Amino acid sequence: MTPLERAWYQGAPWLALLQPLEVLYRGVVRRRRAAYRQGRREVWQPPVPLVVVGNLSVGGTGKSPLVAWLAEWLVAQGWRPGIVSRGYGGKAPGYPLLVDAETPVAHSGDEPLMLAQQSGVAVAVDPRRPRAAHALIEARGCDVLLADDGLQHYALGRTLEIAVVDGQRGFGNRRCLPRGPLREPLERLAAVDALIGNGGLDPLCENDAPGVPRFVMHVRPRAWRHLLSGATRPIETPPFATDAPVEALAGIGHPQRFFDTLTALGVTHRARRFADHHAFSAADLPAGDRPIVMTAKDGVKCRGFADERCWVLDVIAAPDAGFEQWWAACVEQWQRRA
Repeated sequence: MTPLERAWYQGAPWLALLQPLEVLYRGVVRRRRAAYRQGRREVWQPPVPLVVVGNLSVGGTGKSPLVAWLAEWLVAQGWRPGIVSRGYGGKAPGYPLLVDAETPVAHSGDEPLMLAQQSGVAVAVDPRRPRAAHALIEARGCDVLLADDGLQHYALGRTLEIAVVDGQRGFGNRRCLPRGPLREPLERLAAVDALIGNGGLDPLCENDAPGVPRFVMHVRPRAWRHLLSGATRPIETPPFATDAPVEALAGIGHPQRFFDTLTALGVTHRARRFADHHAFSAADLPAGDRPIVMTAKDGVKCRGFADERCWVLDVIAAPDAGFEQWWAACVEQWQRRA
């Protein structure tokens, strides 16, 4: 967590000095959204259902594991889902970029490649998300689309909006950038179709988005995976001694969640924090012979220079039964309209 993020979530008094910038930012956000809603800016509505999984806060909240779960659920029901992403951290030779398991991470960005490898469904990257969506429909025959992030990308029309909130950190000081972590004011939540708390819902959020369905999910460890060979081990049988410290690397939005998971699994570790979307290099791998454990998101960036010590902790989203029932009802409505 950067010093500024720490200030947002600890309510540092000096952030009040940034109020004029926050007022300016809120005004820009409000005018931009109004331009799309009033037709002064173009919105492309895809001919198939599109679900945006996004958040209001800067940083990770657990969107990608939920997108992977939704894709897996849709495949099991006979749909052909595709995933749309901006591809943050990547720079492709051309766009839209259709991502598969072998796409260079430098082209796709870490999260799209991770989702392509985990879900096995079609993934397309483009800073202009409507082009990515169009490519998935035309080139891959997708009949439903999932947008990983993009709640604020109004040029892409959507059927549903799901907002994910970090159940531990909530919305911090509940202020907009740069005074707080919010990309949009909290009243934006009243317009989403569902609010889902990763790890629970902060009691302070109880009065936000009145009338919007609210659910809880947990991101649970799924398996240990050797980064080079791809061999997996059950989560109950770690491939290394748990009483001796392992090196734990995390370059994600909320790295403490990863370290807390290792602790809950009984894995003694030395935590090494990196910025979200950190561009890993061989120099970031600790020297010595201790096992190295990292997230799947970091693993896609380290595979090219990893050694035999490197393991990934794969995770899976586990929404509550209420969310699954709500989601199934939404999909049933699409089927009736088709």
